[in-house]
Amino acid sequence: MGIDVREVGELSPAEREAFFERDAGIEAVREDVADIVGRVREEGDVAVREFAREFDGVEVGNLEITDDCRRAYEAVDDEIRTAIETAAGNVREFHEAQLPTDWRREFEAGRELGRRFRPIDSAGVYVPGGTAAYPSSAIMGVVPAVVAGVEHVSVVTPPAEEIDPATLAAIHAAGADAVYAVGGAQAIAALAYGTETVGPVAKIVGPGNRWVTAAKAEVRGDVEIDFLAGPSEVVVLADGTAEPALVAGELLAQAEHDPDASVVAVTDDADLAAAVAEAVDRLAGDRAREDVVRAALANDASGVLLARSLSEAILFTESYAPEHLAIVADEEEAILERIDSAGSVFLGPYTPVAAGDYASGTNHVLPTGGGARLTGGLAVETFLRSTTVQRLSRAGLDGLADTITTLADAEGLEAHAESVRMRLDE
Repeated sequence: MGIDVREVGELSPAEREAFFERDAGIEAVREDVADIVGRVREEGDVAVREFAREFDGVEVGNLEITDDCRRAYEAVDDEIRTAIETAAGNVREFHEAQLPTDWRREFEAGRELGRRFRPIDSAGVYVPGGTAAYPSSAIMGVVPAVVAGVEHVSVVTPPAEEIDPATLAAIHAAGADAVYAVGGAQAIAALAYGTETVGPVAKIVGPGNRWVTAAKAEVRGDVEIDFLAGPSEVVVLADGTAEPALVAGELLAQAEHDPDASVVAVTDDADLAAAVAEAVDRLAGDRAREDVVRAALANDASGVLLARSLSEAILFTESYAPEHLAIVADEEEAILERIDSAGSVFLGPYTPVAAGDYASGTNHVLPTGGGARLTGGLAVETFLRSTTVQRLSRAGLDGLADTITTLADAEGLEAHAESVRMRLDE
């Protein structure tokens, strides 16, 4: 199964909708998830253990596995431990640079204003796992919370006969305070409402499958969440200078995540478009997860697209608002200046998305489904709240009095206006 080149200008309304209206696919499981969340809320650990047997095929003894993470860190190969520490160090360094500074200054005589930042009290991080290994997700979720100064960071990760040691080691290295062997929708419910073992948190973050995403949607309002993320996405925006095999390799790297992943190359160069399509088909056969890759390539929101101009390619990319955007072109910086909606951007031929996935330092928990039009990825500010501070002198209040009282009277809020006048009429 190959991948066809289509022209951006010739896409039908249905084809354009498939590209621009991607969703996380949670509606199909919403009702079942509501039942799971309700049972965990009512039954606590009993429901959590029952769902572990039903969905994970595991009899869970101790739900808390914090000590297991410490032991895993000490037991893993030196090479893995070094890689974990390097990645965590880079992510920590990047997120420390995001820490805002409290400030206060006088805007005019008698009017002192400022802003201060404080961490939320607790956070829960979902780390996908079970039989799979996602140490990078542990680092990306926990480190920003720790850097922000969150007092208590909990991690939930699916149970298994043997949870991947590298994932457990990464959770420990990232600095989690408590870790629980709970997965799926039941894990989100446990973090939201608490059980006999799992403490409730103020905010839940982290990627997961559609059951996890649907559960986050279900508990939102009772607890804060980061955002509702769906399958992985990438757009590679390239001109004729790009190497076809590298563009194809970027598409395949995202395609191996999930059959529902969306992978797109868009270019104004017909020769490059044809060469990328050929390279994708050829290289897909060399991938261990070829079935997953080809399913993603067949996704309605995937393809190689030929634009009539670089401007049309840029407009398509901006409308797509991808989770990951790779720009491989002569004028990379100029192109970047014209794009506002992207979760994370990778510039140049030596910056694969995999660098951000693992070790460059940026966060890989990013908005999908066009969410980048409205929000950014996981960051230090995800775990912070801000408070404004102000102090007026008598002269400062006197200078604002007419403005305040006029607007308060216009709104019919007499006591507001009087609270000003009574200070100045002393």
